Amino acid sequence: MKTNILEYLTDAASVYPDKCAYFDEQISYSYKKMLDVSKAIGTKLIHKLNVKCRPVIVYMEKSPAMLAAFWGVVHSRNFYVPLDTGMPDVRIRLIVENLKPAAVITDMAYYDKARKFSQNVFIFEEMTETPVDEELLAQRLSSAIDTDPVYVLYTSGSTGVPKGVVVCHRSLIDYVEQFCNEVGIGEDDVIANQAPFYFDASLIDIYCTLRAKGSMGIVPLEYFSIPLKLLDFLEKYEITTIRWVPSAMKMVSTFKGFKSIRPDKLRKIIFGAESMPTKVYNYWKANYPEAVFVQIYGPTEITGVCTYHIVDRDYADDETIPIGKAFKNTEVFLLDEEDKLISRSDTIGEICVKGTCLALGYYNARQKSDEVFVQNPLNPYYSEKIYRTGDLAKYNERKELVFVSRKDFQIKHMGHRIELGEIETAVMALPNVRNSCCLYDQERQKIVLFYETDDYDDVTIVEALKNRLQRYMLPNVLHKVDNMPQLKSGKIDRVKLKEML
Repeated sequence: MKTNILEYLTDAASVYPDKCAYFDEQISYSYKKMLDVSKAIGTKLIHKLNVKCRPVIVYMEKSPAMLAAFWGVVHSRNFYVPLDTGMPDVRIRLIVENLKPAAVITDMAYYDKARKFSQNVFIFEEMTETPVDEELLAQRLSSAIDTDPVYVLYTSGSTGVPKGVVVCHRSLIDYVEQFCNEVGIGEDDVIANQAPFYFDASLIDIYCTLRAKGSMGIVPLEYFSIPLKLLDFLEKYEITTIRWVPSAMKMVSTFKGFKSIRPDKLRKIIFGAESMPTKVYNYWKANYPEAVFVQIYGPTEITGVCTYHIVDRDYADDETIPIGKAFKNTEVFLLDEEDKLISRSDTIGEICVKGTCLALGYYNARQKSDEVFVQNPLNPYYSEKIYRTGDLAKYNERKELVFVSRKDFQIKHMGHRIELGEIETAVMALPNVRNSCCLYDQERQKIVLFYETDDYDDVTIVEALKNRLQRYMLPNVLHKVDNMPQLKSGKIDRVKLKEML
């Protein structure tokens, strides 16, 4: 059994040394090159830093080289922290203050800025010229254990301070093994990466490629607003597998992109991180009836994914696709407001998770960790941590989990408990609505709907919703927008929308 994620890289480089492992439109890295470069970086770090299990920031443009930097850090028995070069300075400052990194790896272009993060700043291009010291690397990793951290990914915090999720090798290895086995990702697969590397949605792309000895292509960010260029990329590089957020898939369906280009190698279509509008799924399914479609669910705190649903039946546009069942070696269950186990269908509860998938906690934030990584209330007999996701779900009649909403998206309005996600689902079921987001203005006690369409105005969309929602759930304030603001991850930027209230 593997104990370090680098074993996947070593295996792949020995079996397929010259195979293209990771590429973008400018460069490509074979498995051997990826291993050699990462070893050079690891050697340099060990020579310069007398530390273990400490954070090293990787502050570079997204490319195959960034992945080599990640694994160079791991070779030194430290853990990597990806930062986006386009990240606002305020957010970077908060992360650096929390992290107190041992070092930073950066491109030549960002060296001056990176010097503000740490006294130890290394330029990637120079590190790659370091002669590899195999004996030194082997010695450093000889004492490594599978609970060593492999990375920290920063998520948004409710107080405005980012939270760094610490994940160890054992959790990541278990995640990759279970996912590849259940979904069937193999060495012939070519995955098109959409998610930024600081976002946990990229883990499937990066690490399932590595485990399966496949290939991964990085899609330019701008292509996700130009459907024809996006589909041309899939066609040109013979992409077999995508793991995208629904927002990215929505762009193709909105502009009926498959009328112009239909990439013919695509056979695995995986989506998650936000609710998939069923009509978007139906458009893709109509064009790829033989493909395997998989809805996945899971927060960063459980290494990215804990449940999956291989879509095996038809869904009407106003139905919700389930998030399914737990992966092997993971237990997912629902607790009610009194921490009692829910087993009945159609009873909403908080999604809780236990198993190897749990992160080690939040970096340098013990109090925040203790709020959500808690003792299992169903087990008073021995120490057993669970993660309380803050997400609400219910079971359908098939005992599949169906996501309902975030716990903090549940409101009390006019005496009724309402899930804002249910309103969004109803809006997205309307023909030709491209996007929607529902917020609650607590001060004015108003349900506020933001929506994107050419076919409705405020009056007609409310009239259409009367056939789908209870009267007390109808939005009180409506804002029609040309384009919904989005984060780089592809999710809707709710903070920007709140500024419009």
